[in-house]
Amino acid sequence: MVLVAVILIVEDDVFIREIAEMMVQDLGHQTLSASDVGEALLLLRSRDDIDALFTDIYLKADVLGGCDLASQAVELHPKLRVLYTTGNSVTDKLKSLFIAGAYFLSKPYTQPQLQDSFEHLLAA
Repeated sequence: MVLVAVILIVEDDVFIREIAEMMVQDLGHQTLSASDVGEALLLLRSRDDIDALFTDIYLKADVLGGCDLASQAVELHPKLRVLYTTGNSVTDKLKSLFIAGAYFLSKPYTQPQLQDSFEHLLAA
């Protein structure tokens, strides 16, 4: 069973963000997008229908911004699901910053990988 969700995508690279939006929409989900932590928090504070956060870990203006954002987002929306992504190495130290129950998807990712990640994330 496929769950339709509202996904907030946070990515500072406009090209990657647009591709991610198209891929997530192709999976049947609704998308919102933000280019940084501040923009994402504005959306999270103004809406109560966001089901999942799909965020890059390393945001140019805020190193490890995706980890900080996820923590703040879950405080605002305790049932929010989180999917982290990055093209960089993920160390155990970095993983220790992930919120409990979060998933991780390495860049570059394919449509089937994204679909699989969201199916697991939303079913959890």
